Amino acid sequence: MKKLFLITLLSITVQTFAQSTWKVDASHSSINFAVSHLVISETTGSFDVFEVTAKAGDNFSNPEFEVAIETASINTKNKRRDNHLRADDFFDAKQYPKITFKSNSFKKTGDKTFVVTGNISIKGKTKQVQFNGKLNGVITDNYSKKQKAGLKLSTTLKRTDFNVGNPGGSVGEEVEVTINLEMQKQ
Repeated sequence: MKKLFLITLLSITVQTFAQSTWKVDASHSSINFAVSHLVISETTGSFDVFEVTAKAGDNFSNPEFEVAIETASINTKNKRRDNHLRADDFFDAKQYPKITFKSNSFKKTGDKTFVVTGNISIKGKTKQVQFNGKLNGVITDNYSKKQKAGLKLSTTLKRTDFNVGNPGGSVGEEVEVTINLEMQKQ
């Protein structure tokens, strides 16, 4: 029994130390969203300032994510609309300067696909959300000689669950979120 306990403890310790820190390469990454407008069109935008850190094994296995997005960095390519989205009735960027996400589980669903579950906090409200993911690949960069991983994550959020905007009106309830990441092993 003691031998089994020691082997299990050693296995957990090795797995814990096998995790490395991976940081986002923001110049090759994006956090984008799309929401319907007047039920006939779709408005898209992005958040331009964000930090993403992951703890993952070699080849970006079993990642654990932490994300912080600056709400004031919202960009829909329309200054007037962006200022309205930063205001109290939408993101209230002064009072809630960050959107955060921290994963709490990772599940492979295929050779390159996975689901990441975690808690997202927007405008003081925290909800559990699942992101569908695809690992595009892992390489060793010829220039930096560091390991890099490319991946795509997507989910759909209901904006009124987070008190972002008013129910009804011209803006759709569901917001499609797509995150394209290039992560570099530190």
